[in-house]
Formats: sequence, C-alpha cells, structure tokens
Amino acid sequence: MNSHQAPVTAGSGSSSRRGADLLVECLKVQGCERIFTVPGESFLPVLDALLDSSEIDVVTCRQEGGVAFMACADGAMTARPGVAFVTRGPGATNASIGVHVAHQDSQPLILFVGDVAREMREREGFQEIDFSAFFAPICKWAARIDHAERIPEFIARAYATAISGRPGPVVLALPEDMLTDHAEALPRPFVARPAQAPCPDAMAAMMALLQDAASPLAIIGGAGWHAKARQHFQLFAERIGLPCATAFRRQDAISPTSPVYAGNLGYGPNPKLVERVRNADLILAVGARLGEATTDGYSVPALVDGARKLVHVHPDPEELHRVYETDLAICADMGEFAECADLWDEGAVIDFDAGREAHREWEEWSTPVASGHELDLARCVTFMRDTLPADTILCNGAGNYAGWWHRYWHYAGHPSQLAPTCGAMGYGVPAAVAASLRFPERMVVAVAGDGDFLMNGQELATAVQHDADLLVVVVDNSAYGTIRMHQEREFPTRVSATDLKNPDFAKLAESYGAWGATARTTEEFKDALIAAKGRSGVRLIHCLIDIEQLAASGASVSGLRA
Repeated sequence: MNSHQAPVTAGSGSSSRRGADLLVECLKVQGCERIFTVPGESFLPVLDALLDSSEIDVVTCRQEGGVAFMACADGAMTARPGVAFVTRGPGATNASIGVHVAHQDSQPLILFVGDVAREMREREGFQEIDFSAFFAPICKWAARIDHAERIPEFIARAYATAISGRPGPVVLALPEDMLTDHAEALPRPFVARPAQAPCPDAMAAMMALLQDAASPLAIIGGAGWHAKARQHFQLFAERIGLPCATAFRRQDAISPTSPVYAGNLGYGPNPKLVERVRNADLILAVGARLGEATTDGYSVPALVDGARKLVHVHPDPEELHRVYETDLAICADMGEFAECADLWDEGAVIDFDAGREAHREWEEWSTPVASGHELDLARCVTFMRDTLPADTILCNGAGNYAGWWHRYWHYAGHPSQLAPTCGAMGYGVPAAVAASLRFPERMVVAVAGDGDFLMNGQELATAVQHDADLLVVVVDNSAYGTIRMHQEREFPTRVSATDLKNPDFAKLAESYGAWGATARTTEEFKDALIAAKGRSGVRLIHCLIDIEQLAASGASVSGLRA
C-alpha cells in the first residue's frame, strides 16, 4: 500500500472507492453537469471515472486557454462554478489566463490540475509547479488534495468559496497517485450561495440620500448580478426615474428598452453619459467594483470629490471602501438588495425626469450615421440587431472591433453578454462554444478581431465536434488595431509590430467543417448574415475592413495622425 493511501477497514470494501470516483461523485452532488478539458495523463483516473457518469458532459477542447475560457463563460451564465480539468505544467500555465479572467470578472470557476505523484514533489519532477504559490495571487483559494478521504471537504469548500461574496476562481491540484487511493468518505451536501439581505437601516439611509439628491445616477452590474437583480432593480429605477449606466461589459444588467437605461461606461462611452456621471451629486454603485475600465482610470466618477455622495452595494465586504471613499456601504446579495429596493415603500416618493432624458441620449448615441466605409460596421451591427433574435448571446474578446457592438448592439436577454472585463484576447470563440452548449435554443454569436480570433480560433474544432450551433464574425483589418491606435497616438507614422498577415478565415472555417463566407461591403455582410441565419451548426463571416476604421467612436488612423 502506498504510504499516503487511506487504510480500508475490514468489511468496508463495498463503500470504498477510488479518489477519482469519489471526486466525480462529489461534483455530481454539487450540480456539475459539464466539464471542459484537454486530457492529461496526470488525471487519467478522473477521465476513467467520468466514462461511467452520464450526468456529466465532457467537452474535449484543443488548448487549455480555451478550456478555462469556456469554464469562465459557463460560470458566468449559471452562477455555479464552471469546471475545468487540465494537466500540470504547460496545461496549468495555459489555463492561467482563464483563472485571471474569472478573478477580475468575478466569475465562479474551479480549475482542477493534475499534479505529480506525492513522492515526486519538490524534486522539480516532470512538469512540476508549486500550484498554490503560482495561482494564489489570481484566485480566491489554491490548494492541493493530498488525501482521498478529504476530497468531499475540499470540493464543498471549493464550491462555497467560488460562489460566496465576490464570486471567483478556485484552483485544486490533484496528485496523480492520490486519485487511485481508496477512501470511504461520502460527498458533502449541495452548497448554495448565501443570500444576505441588506440592513433595513442602511436601506432607509440610502433612500434618504436619494430623496436629497438633485442629480443621482446608478452604475450597475457585476458580482452576483442575475435575473432577479435585473428585474427588481429595473422596476425600482423606473419607479423613481433613476438613470442607470452599466459597468464595463455589464450591458445585460438592465433591459435596453428600459426608459431609464443611460448606456454603458468603459472604453468609448457616450460623452453625454460621461458628463452625467461627472455632474452627479449621488452615485449608487450596485454590484460594480468601480474598477479602472468602468471609471476611465478612476476619473469617472472622480476618485476624490467632496461634493458627491457614494453609496456602494456589493456582496463582498472586502470590496467596500477598497478604492473609493464611500459614504454608505451596503454588503448584500444583489438579488436581495434589488428586491428590497423595489418593495421599499417608506418615505416620500422620488420622481426624477433625468432617467428619461438619459435614455434619449443613449438612443441617439446608439443610432449610427453613415461612415463612408465600404463595409460600415455600425450599419452591420444594426442590421444584425434587426435580423437576429433579441435574446441573442453575444461573445467577444478584446480589441477595438468590440466597440461597435458595445455601442450599437442591444443586450436584451439575460445573460446575453459574455466579454472579459479584464481585456483578455481570445475569449469570444470559447465563450460562444460554452454558451451554445448551455443554451442550445438561443442564437449565439462570437465577435472577434483578426488578432483576437487567432488566439483561440482552434476551438472551432471543439464547436464542430460537439455539435455547437453558433455564428462567428471575424473583423479583419490586418492589424492589432487597438495597439495600432495607441501607437499612432504616441508615435505617429512609426508603425512597429502591429501589421498582420492573415489567412482566409472563411476557408479556414470550412477546413474545420464549418460554413464560411466573406464580406467586403455592407451589402455583402447583410447577404452573408441572412445566409448564415438560415443554416445551423458552426458558421463564420469574414469581414474585411479598412485599417482607417479603427473604433466605433469615430477614431481612425488618419484622424489620430491629424
């Protein structure tokens, strides 16, 4: 018997099982329905155990970055941890990008990493890494399960940690020999997210601040935001006429048809909305961390402003008072807070006209004007909006191309926006695969730049293999457009390392077994979109645009040079 193996007492063989089987059973008890993986020899017993568990769908991916991104997206859609399995060393380091995204985006994720056998540890064995030290700065908890009988404890704690407070990632290392040890332990019960209600005194204080405010504004969306929070907070905001801006890439936090929706903050926001935030005498931040992207470098709203009040509502006490000076901090579950606000009937009725005015400004901002480009992305996005179902799920990674969808697309469903707030490239295609498998009845679109697509475009093979139904739109300007924009601003006419030589993306899609089309004009895009809508399976539209068309806000290379 291995020295680490738990002893099996006489007469208990019927309840004894391998660590791998116990691990899979614990995942099933926690409601895990799907895992994403690139298989590795370090966790072969888990793969073997999964073969006998029809309740868990195993999605075989092509690179560990895609694995982690799919698990990120799955966690964002379900509010339960997305589950990923990767092997040690290269597999884990590839997957670390998804752990970082889950951390900065407040998404529940559990990454299992096959590890070296326990007797090989600290010898710099094959692909050995100290995973607790490696992942600790970018996750909520990183640990190693050294004893099979403690698997139920670690899995229950992993789920509790990932979903509680500010959701986030957990990383658990699995020594390969531990997985073949036997244990008599039983899975722990299902772990639910604690739903903390707001303090009634704090709610009364918030309502008093709202009643005294002349120009209040809410910034919403983020940690723990879900359908219940969206429904109740929207009703509350509409009842009092409170303008609602969404945090960066949280645009599905409120319906775009709401008469108080004011648009989104982040990169390239409506200048009128920026001024509205600057001039607000009360900011009600609900769910948002008020991070760098949402606040434009902690300037919108200003980090220090003695004339402005800030009410910050967040499910994690560690986020309150963390960066901004807060006048009233409320630690509560988003749904519980929103429902309490919606049902609050004490005090005077608040009635603002600002909500309707802010919504009109957003409608004007999100209505495109002709750009003069052969393939006008603004008109393409609005045609997509008019052609595809309102609850379409839109997925994207990082790049200037995303600005056209942030500005002109209406995120009507929930969830309907899967996009990394930390700006990671290569997220869109893996997220779309996860969304298609999670919501097969809904339209799913991945939008990617040319550089962005080639970060994880190989996951088209995963999409085809697992019968995903999705559309990919690749915006190709033969450059790393965002970096080029900054380069033109800082070093005009000195182009360095940002030009790209790209493949024919439509033919590349066809080589994976998908359908592909190329669009060089707006009309060709419209024809391709209609054709794609009439098909099922994996489809890709390759959009060729001019490098001059750099951003939805109107920035261009020539404009920057001027």
